[in-house]
Amino acid sequence: MVDNPHKEPDCEPDCDPDYDLAIIGGGINGSGIANDAAGRGLKVALIERDDLAQATSSASTKLIHGGLRYLEYYAFRLVREALQEREVLSNKAPHLVRPLRLVIPHNGQRPAWIVRLGLWLYDHLAAHPNFLPAWALDLSKSPQGAPLRGEFRKAFEFSDATVDDARLVIANALQAAERGAHVFTRSEVTDAVRQTDHWLISRTNGPDITARALVNATGPWVRDTLEAFERPGPGVRLVQGSHIVVPKMYEGAQAYLLQQDDGRVVFVIPYQGVFSLIGTTEVLLEETGDAASVSEAEIQYLIAAVDRHFVKAPVADDIVWRFAGIRPLFDEDDDDPKAFSREYHLHLDADDGPALLSVYGGKITTYRRLAEKVLDRLKPYLPAHGPAWTATTPLPGGENCPQLNTDLQLPDGLLADLTARHGSLVAAVLGDCRKVADLGICFGGNLYAREIDHFMDREWACTGEDVMWRRSKSGLVLDAEQRTRVEQYVADRLALRQV
Repeated sequence: MVDNPHKEPDCEPDCDPDYDLAIIGGGINGSGIANDAAGRGLKVALIERDDLAQATSSASTKLIHGGLRYLEYYAFRLVREALQEREVLSNKAPHLVRPLRLVIPHNGQRPAWIVRLGLWLYDHLAAHPNFLPAWALDLSKSPQGAPLRGEFRKAFEFSDATVDDARLVIANALQAAERGAHVFTRSEVTDAVRQTDHWLISRTNGPDITARALVNATGPWVRDTLEAFERPGPGVRLVQGSHIVVPKMYEGAQAYLLQQDDGRVVFVIPYQGVFSLIGTTEVLLEETGDAASVSEAEIQYLIAAVDRHFVKAPVADDIVWRFAGIRPLFDEDDDDPKAFSREYHLHLDADDGPALLSVYGGKITTYRRLAEKVLDRLKPYLPAHGPAWTATTPLPGGENCPQLNTDLQLPDGLLADLTARHGSLVAAVLGDCRKVADLGICFGGNLYAREIDHFMDREWACTGEDVMWRRSKSGLVLDAEQRTRVEQYVADRLALRQV
């Protein structure tokens, strides 16, 4: 049996009523802040009303990137920071953040020298030892031109990275729990009242708690949360980004960045081995709502973008999954969604008592730097604590893999799938397995009961949806009957645990 080097988090940990810092929102920003704060020695509570990464943080374009197109808006500081973080994250979580080559077919929308200059800047704004530099391609001679229409003769290729966004959130929550944070999921904050020297926080499914400082990291609901607490704050612009997933469109590991006539870009990215992910749109919304949904107009926009560039484009019937997320961007009085700044904004309210800090905007790429800046801003309101530490510390699963049981013969592709999700923690998932039967029920798509148990016992999964769409992406390859079996297995196991 391989020992698990990571502390097992409780599904609902014993509640310490008094915390240094409480964070509302279990997305990438909330989990990143909780992780950083716990590692500095602070007593931390992370409170999420649904599942970790339930909303925007599991609905990204699955990229860790500098934001090449932001150079057009002279956002050099943002791009530089994001490129630096791309390098940091590829070292911290190499199983989740992996280099990707992207091809830009030259369509004449921008002069070739402009594109070349932008890529030169992209390569030189930050060091990138883990990533290859950009170069030009002759599409008539390179395999990258095979899936494209014949009129595209020239292209440029550059580097960024893919990411399993939901699992990046889980990894941060796991590390926060290892360092003493209490992670409360399925627990909605119903009220937060300012006292003389602390916040009194009421929540569902648990007792009240207190905290010396409070962080509002609720993403698209950041403004709604402030209003619920009757606190003032700046406005937010809500931009929906939608994606579709279709069967694999071409051979090769490269992605494509397609420049559109309206100034936007659409990505086509290899996804989960046998699919292509296409996105994203940018639609300005008037209100948050409870869930984002992909419109038919957005589907047609994405399909048309691909059709203008590829020999064979998907049709609506090819779509196997569609998802949308809402990005909460700081309101800068601009009506063009593609021009909205992706810079994060921290709003501190501490004039009449303990601090309340609200997070606006941000990118999954820069979540770690955002967390450091949150702790810097809150330093005067918190007990003395340690220095920043996350830049060089691997996330759970990012360490060197331990020795596995070499006698265990696994089904084809299972070890690769487990390693992509868990990295070095694959040994903890397999545990004392000695034969394939020890993995338990196979639900299809290399999803076994053993891994589901791990998701539930150590990663806060409570529903079939948690398992199939956030802890894994097995929902893409399971049929309706198999998905129902997963949901029933999770429900039965949860019921037994609660007896």
